[in-house]
Amino acid sequence: MAGLDYLDLLNKYLAEADDMLAKEDFAQASEKLWGAAAEAVKTVAAARGIELVSHRDLWEFTTTLDKEHPGMGLLNLFHIANSLHVNFYENWLTPENVKIGSEAVRELVEKLRMIRS
Repeated sequence: MAGLDYLDLLNKYLAEADDMLAKEDFAQASEKLWGAAAEAVKTVAAARGIELVSHRDLWEFTTTLDKEHPGMGLLNLFHIANSLHVNFYENWLTPENVKIGSEAVRELVEKLRMIRS
């Protein structure tokens, strides 16, 4: 998939997450937020000619980015996004936790946009 496709999905997932948050469907919002985080990582990888096809690939590339950009907290933000992914299956996070996670994902997306530019 081309980097532009990842960007389209990223924007779609963020919009859907907003909709799910407004509907207080926190499990679905969690998964959309995770999707947005994953697509944001993939856009940076695609800009470098790298295709990420697994969760492990996402983690390894995010770790690389975190080392390249110390102080940005990319890996910590990605951990929060991953907890939202788990929440989709377990639904154990409180609404407040999901909202905080949403802020973290949006921060991650913005930081990755800066790196990609």
